[in-house]
Amino acid sequence: MHTVTVGAPGTVSTAPPLDISLLHGWFSPAFEALAVFALVVALGRRSDDGRHWFWIPMAVSVGGAVCAGAWFWLDTQGWMPETAPVTFWFFAGALAAGLLLAVVGWRSARWWRRTLTVVALPLVAIGVALAADQWSGYYTSVDRAWDGLTAGPLPHQTSPAKLVAFQGTNTPTGVIVPIAVPANRSHFRHRTEYVYLPPAWFHTPRPTALPAVIMIGGVVTTPEDWVRSGNAAATADRYASAHGGVAPIMVLIDPTGSLTNDTECVDGPRGNVDTHVVDEVRPYVISHFGASPFARHWGVVGWSMGGTCAVDLAVRHPDMFGAFADISGDLVPNAGDHAGSVRALFGGNSAALDRFDPTTVMVRHGNYDGRLNGWFQSEGRWADSPRGGSTPQIRAAHSLSTTAARVGIRTVFRGTPGGHSWAYGANAFVDVLPWLMSALR
Repeated sequence: MHTVTVGAPGTVSTAPPLDISLLHGWFSPAFEALAVFALVVALGRRSDDGRHWFWIPMAVSVGGAVCAGAWFWLDTQGWMPETAPVTFWFFAGALAAGLLLAVVGWRSARWWRRTLTVVALPLVAIGVALAADQWSGYYTSVDRAWDGLTAGPLPHQTSPAKLVAFQGTNTPTGVIVPIAVPANRSHFRHRTEYVYLPPAWFHTPRPTALPAVIMIGGVVTTPEDWVRSGNAAATADRYASAHGGVAPIMVLIDPTGSLTNDTECVDGPRGNVDTHVVDEVRPYVISHFGASPFARHWGVVGWSMGGTCAVDLAVRHPDMFGAFADISGDLVPNAGDHAGSVRALFGGNSAALDRFDPTTVMVRHGNYDGRLNGWFQSEGRWADSPRGGSTPQIRAAHSLSTTAARVGIRTVFRGTPGGHSWAYGANAFVDVLPWLMSALR
């Protein structure tokens, strides 16, 4: 066995070109201040247009109406608008108000105000995006945002054809490869998915039959998010470095097919994702990457919507999964309120919801006899009170873990401080991984 270093054939250098934090530090506040300054100068008091004072309160009203509409829509989607930062609502309202003032004042504005307006409004729009990113933790730094927005390669990404260059070597990190899983059974139109192969996979001429874990992100997601936003590959690399290169094969699936298709990983009008994972992705990884075929060696981890998917997949298919981690998932698959969820996810068939309601599934299944392990974690605090918990997610985690324990699933329940963001999911996975590897032995 010999050693290869980062930058070996087929890999991509991971040295960040511009590793400036978007979640902490100076960049976001400085950019937001610049955007506000540019907008005020561009659309502020104009001595050449007396009507301007009439339009300012009108614009403020329009901005408030847009924020109210956005709040209502986010609430119907179950995205907890009350947790959004104040800056998100400020910039959303300012963008709407600024657009109105720009339109009504364009003809009377001087050339330099027009020019500055063309610059200021995109800056404010970016301010909305930055505030949304601080809310979700989607991109942690400028370079990760650039890679994500430009569809840049993942760290240590290579092609399946070049894996032979690593076989029988002592690679210092895992390698990520894109996969094209046929959807002959599910007919689910998914994007490119990925597999993370830990260093131990390359230690012998023939790949070792390692445990495998399905990784699932939130509603607005791409298959790359567990790497770009959840630091899953870096977490697995650190674990592997302390365990002789051993870590799970991680399968970064596409649970939605697009950024606007909330499937909740069920089989329904929005896509047969359950069938895709169980009948297509899992066999593909076993046959192409030599993952262990035994249920006790397969796990599923999810954050937010992915957490709901994780518990659902595992309790529905205990013959295919031995462990799951539900991080900040919901009580049931949902796409808003109950009626809207039944209509959107199951074509109006309420009986179909019962097939994917994890509580109903567990009760109907009966005793799992300790063959399944479940980790339930959410942001918030659980307390013995009439409300029970401080967030809907912690209440869901407590309810599901209680039911799971009653039907013979070995469970862990945790409520920890934090917000509903990718940063929380990433930190939770650091704790989950050692437990998961122990459960999948």
